[in-house]
Order: sequence, then C-alpha cells, then structure tokens
Amino acid sequence: MSTQKNLGVKRSLNERDTKGLSLWQVIVIGVAYMTPMTVFDTFGIVSGTTQGRVPLAYLFALVAMLLTAFSYARFSRVSEKSGSAYTYAAESCGQSFGFFVGWCALLDYMLLPLINALLCGIYLAALIPSVPYWAWVLLSAGLVTLVNCFRVRILANLSFLFVLAPVMLMLVFIYLVIHGVGMKQGYEHVWTIAPLLNGDMHISPLIAGASILCFSFLGFDAVTTLSHETKDPKKNIPRAVMLTTLIGGVIFFLAAWFIQLYFPTNAQFKHPDEALPEIVLYVGGAVFQSVFLTAQIMNTIASGLASHASASRLIYIMGCDGIFNKKTFGHLNGRLGTPLFATLFVGLISLSAIFLDLAQVVNLISFGALIAFTAVNLSVFMKFYVREGQSQGWRNKFFNAVLPLISVAAIMCLWVNLEKSALMFGCTWFGVGVIFYLYRKFKKQAIAINGAFQ
Repeated sequence: MSTQKNLGVKRSLNERDTKGLSLWQVIVIGVAYMTPMTVFDTFGIVSGTTQGRVPLAYLFALVAMLLTAFSYARFSRVSEKSGSAYTYAAESCGQSFGFFVGWCALLDYMLLPLINALLCGIYLAALIPSVPYWAWVLLSAGLVTLVNCFRVRILANLSFLFVLAPVMLMLVFIYLVIHGVGMKQGYEHVWTIAPLLNGDMHISPLIAGASILCFSFLGFDAVTTLSHETKDPKKNIPRAVMLTTLIGGVIFFLAAWFIQLYFPTNAQFKHPDEALPEIVLYVGGAVFQSVFLTAQIMNTIASGLASHASASRLIYIMGCDGIFNKKTFGHLNGRLGTPLFATLFVGLISLSAIFLDLAQVVNLISFGALIAFTAVNLSVFMKFYVREGQSQGWRNKFFNAVLPLISVAAIMCLWVNLEKSALMFGCTWFGVGVIFYLYRKFKKQAIAINGAFQ
C-alpha cells in the first residue's frame, strides 16, 4: 500500500515536471519582466542624473544586482515555497519581518504592471494620436489582465515572441548608431570609451543613477515566484535567477553604450523624461521610429504580462498565508489554474496609470525593490550563518557572512541616493503596512478572546 502511494506521489510530481516551465521559459519570462528596451525610456532621466554616464551607472547597478541575485539563488535551492523576498525573509527572520518585506515588495510588484500600462499609453498615443491616452491605457491593461487569467505556459510562449522581436530591432538600432556616427564624425569616434568615461567623474551622481536603474533588474526577483510552476525548481530557479540578471544586464549595458555614444548629453531632447520617441527619430528617421515604437509596444506588453503574473502570484501566496483574505486572494481557479481574483485586482490597480507620469512611478518602484534586495541579503546571513550555524571554515564565513553583508553594503549605497519623493512615499506605504499589521494582530487577539469566553 505504501509503495503504491509513493508511486502515485512520484507519478504526480513527474506529471507536474512534464507540464511545468523549462529553464529557458522561466528565463524568458524574467527577461520579459525586466523589459530590455526600458533603457530607452529611462535614458533621458538617468543621463541627466549621471551627467552623461548611463552605461557606467548600469555597470554599478549590475554588480550590486549580481551579488543580490546570488542570495536569491541560494534561497531558491533550499526553499519549498514560491514568494521571493517575502517568503525568504519570513523563513529566516520570522513572519512579522516577512510581512513587512512582503508589504514593501508589493509596492514595486503592483507598480510594474502599472508602469507598463503607462508606457503602452505613451507609445500608442504617439503612433495614433487621434485616440486618447486613457483609452490606450484601458486597452493594454485589459489585454494583459485577460491573458494572465489563463495558464502560465501561454504567458511563457507570448513572452518569447514579444521579447525576440524588440531585441532584434535593438540590434538594428545599434547598427544605425555605428553607421550614423561613422559617417558624420568618422569611425574612430565609434571605437571609443567616451560613453563610459568622459571627463571628470563624480561617484555620487553615478550611484544616484544606479538607484533609479535597480528597478530594471526586478526580473530575477520575479522568477522566484514561479517555483511551483517550474520543472525541477531547486535546480532551474537558481540558474534562472543568475542568468536572467546577467542577460538583462548585458542588454541594458550595450544599449546604453550606443545611445550614449550618439547622445553624449540631453541637449537634443525636448522631453528628456520621455526620450525614446526622440532617440529613435534622430537615429533612424520617422519610418524607423514607427517600427521601433511598435516593437517597443510588444516589449512593454511582454513585461506587462510577466510583471502582472508575478504580482498576482505574490498576492496569492500572501493570501494563502492569511495576510490577505484567504477565500478571495488565496484561491486558485479550478478551470484556469491561476489566481483569478488576484489577477483581476492587479489589473484594476494598473488602470491608475491614467493619472500618473513616468518619472513619478520609476522613482516609487525603486523603494520596494531596494527593500526586497536588502532583506534577502540579510536573510541569507540570518538563516545560514546565525540560525543554522554554518560558520565554520573560510568557505562558510565567506558565503554566509562576508558576501551577503557586502551585498547589503552595495544596496545601502543605492539607498542613500534614492529620490526623496520616493523615500517619502515609501515610508508612507510602510506606515500603512504598520497600521494594517496592528489591525490584523488585534483582530486575531479579539477573535481568540471571544472564542475563549464562548
């Protein structure tokens, strides 16, 4: 009887592995989440902040993110649950700490689908100005929500299609930059390190730029929410975390390099905070601008699909843990196999893109991202070094104490340079979380007291 039961469990696990996402499908979703072409959207903002050194800011961000991604990868090898920073913090530092990390992480998880709806509205309004911006936001948010109501494999296949086309077009853009600079200034100006090092360099603006760019790397955090839907998750999720970070970082750096080569400063831009349409117009002309914006819309939809899926799954996991209403948010739809109510809720939040602008949302996302990254690095130290006592020998000391604390220090450099408005809004969001936490705590105590009297 026991043998038959074990065979049944093994068979069900094998069936899940057969139907689950492969390593490269998870990576595609992670890269889609990162929106590789977001480098064009934020270039004007970050170029102004870093005084024309966007590629170097991306290098700073990539180093900090690779250190943090390693912490995520370590947790995903040993954790049985999905849930990213929220789950890892709760497992290592307790449920209360996990709640506040999850609450702050929700900020960027909820805002990323919103920012993608906002960007779709900007691009589509630029292509077809006769249709109002709010209508495009409504259409894009509705489409992304509808797709996410269905099974995750559909999401993976669409993400591959929507990421491949924009990346190919990005290669065309790089060719046009090389050709344009070579014809106007001579090809000796192409093979230069000017986009990286151009005059007096001050560290503070670079770190400030990196603190803005860190939200672009959230894809590696997002893939950890797909553990339950991935084949051999303890093997594939850690690999996906590291590869997603590295692939995304390389794409960001190369694109930023060639944009900076063509636009050493923001002087040419009429609207630096929304520079993408101008960048591609100056480099390739009106026809290329239309084609590029179409591809960017595809890329943004891919990111919207992936970020929407991750946000709804984090809400679902927190619903399962009783943080949110379990009947509503901790429930998987029987026919669709997805957290339907959580998915619809994220879609509703995305509609607020109608009332916000890009610069506001980019800065706000960074707060939640930095909370999650700091918490996971600290959690590695607490779990492996403090709680499990893996402190003997240089290897354990390095990987369980030195490396995660170096990662915390790298993230703290980004914290110091976070925009004040983002910090204020984030602290307000944290304060709301404190009120919600105390409400839940007193409610449970009241129920327990009433039960004791009855």
